[in-house]
Amino acid sequence: MQICSVCSDQTPKYRCPVCKIRYCSLGCYKRHKDTCLPVEQPTPSVPEVKDAVSTEPWTVEDLLYEDDIIDKVPLQRLQLLGQSKELRDLLCNPHLRQLLRSVDSADHKDDAMKAAMQEPLFVEFSDQCLKIVENEAKSLTSTEAEYL
Repeated sequence: MQICSVCSDQTPKYRCPVCKIRYCSLGCYKRHKDTCLPVEQPTPSVPEVKDAVSTEPWTVEDLLYEDDIIDKVPLQRLQLLGQSKELRDLLCNPHLRQLLRSVDSADHKDDAMKAAMQEPLFVEFSDQCLKIVENEAKSLTSTEAEYL
């Protein structure tokens, strides 16, 4: 089990988009960001396209680093997000919808995420998403957990 790289106390829920350390809360992120140093990662190898007609579509795994795959959430658990009344209620807020659009359309998504994480509403949204996904993982039977 991992612990927060900032406070060394709680289980981390988030990963710094710049240096990839794990942290547990907004407070830890704020303490960390002053000393954050970017980690240089090798450029991911993108599959070569030999001929446009016969190529298979890329998968997410083709574009992710090995560390990123560890954080991948199975589709079954992601689908629970669409069934959450709490999440739908949060998404009724036009300010949150605008924040999500700005992160999605940003050229530098890591900077946009840093800015969004300063907004308590965005943090509440992120926490709710994690709660939905993580609570489902805790309630799985052992057979279902093995499948994931």
